Amino acid sequence: MLKYRLNLFFDQALLPSGWARNVRVCVDGGVIAAIDENAVLAAEDEHFDCVLPGLPNLHSHAFQRGMAGLAEIRGPKADSFWTWREIMYHFVGKLTPDQLRDIAALAFMEMLEAGFTRVGEFHYLHHDTDGRPFADPSEMSKAIISAAEQVGIGLTLLPVFYAHSGFGGADPTIGQRRFLHDLDGFSNLLDRLKPALSNLDGGILGIAPHSLRAVTPEELNQLITLSESSPFHIHIAEQTAEVDACVEWSGQRPVEWLLNHADVRANWCLVHATHMTSAETQTLAKTQAIAGICPITEANLGDGFFPAPEYLEAGGAFGVGSDSNVRIDASEELRLFEYGQRLLHRERNVLASTECASTGSRLYRSASVGGGQALGQKAGIEVGHPADFISLDMSNASLAGKVGDQITDAYVFAAGRTAIDTVWRHGRCEVKSGRHRQRERIVKSYAQTMQAILS
Repeated sequence: MLKYRLNLFFDQALLPSGWARNVRVCVDGGVIAAIDENAVLAAEDEHFDCVLPGLPNLHSHAFQRGMAGLAEIRGPKADSFWTWREIMYHFVGKLTPDQLRDIAALAFMEMLEAGFTRVGEFHYLHHDTDGRPFADPSEMSKAIISAAEQVGIGLTLLPVFYAHSGFGGADPTIGQRRFLHDLDGFSNLLDRLKPALSNLDGGILGIAPHSLRAVTPEELNQLITLSESSPFHIHIAEQTAEVDACVEWSGQRPVEWLLNHADVRANWCLVHATHMTSAETQTLAKTQAIAGICPITEANLGDGFFPAPEYLEAGGAFGVGSDSNVRIDASEELRLFEYGQRLLHRERNVLASTECASTGSRLYRSASVGGGQALGQKAGIEVGHPADFISLDMSNASLAGKVGDQITDAYVFAAGRTAIDTVWRHGRCEVKSGRHRQRERIVKSYAQTMQAILS
């Protein structure tokens, strides 16, 4: 494992305590070793305008990057998540491990270029095209690990347990054949992945029951036992049809059922949780679990609006994810999260607070901390934390003359990813002048793969 030693000097830095001037960050072994505020630029320092912590991407299906633009044609009936899912089943039915690696590499590269420095890969594509396990059952997962290693992004791998097509243990469909496990097979997969991830800088292994549709209560309890304190993620209450089906099965709504039947706590991430009552919202906020919000995908799929003002007012924590990867942009996830609430409530600066009146800063800092918690990795520019951060180019027109919270607001709501200059992950410079160090090679491999898939 390579070790790094560098001193970085920033004119402005977003620290856990807020914005600071003239900050030297010393990195050793990929970890922040020291932070000096009000420092004086030294000859050995590398000098940059402005630094923010890298944003964790708490929810991704990397293979779906290859679907971007393929599901935007209206069918004979009203389109929805459920019609989109049939297109996804068709696309995923073709992928080989090498093709998955090439698609994931492009997605992970774009995440780094867009300001994400760690990804939670919610990975449910496990088996061969006929549904049978590979000779090595972890082969598809290892394609994800290989892509993360090539690109240099931090990886929290979330192997998905998927066994049923609907509530109450309904039989799976043919389109789901590549996803399916029993508990013994899934436990074997986890055992195989532990050594593979241990060789990856900062690699973390979690567990992800796909949804309450895809697991029985008994299976969910066994998975909770397997997870111990590792990251534990689950899709929930994304669609109204899912809520209705859960009520028909159990007499309770999905989030309500989960909170009544599982010990939901700080290592949990409830992905989407879009459709909740006030009581569910208040109770979830008190669990210390993370709500995983994916605004671009939720807009693309027509999911609905997360009850954000009430959830945040109750002390709830959140992070953001790129989910279907139809567009990968950390700042746009935050911007759309706020803009969706503005459209819904017909107000401005809905997600700011009395403690932090800057909407951009509140969103960015909350998503950084919450996303890190969900992925099992502390986030933020603080001694002992991984050296995962991004620098902004203050010559960008939208950032000109900005200081402190004005920078975060201008980055989130105006400049976006065009302002990102350099990205470090575990102390290594992966992106410079806005471009990943292997961009040409990764794009070429991706293009060849997509031509083969779509021909």
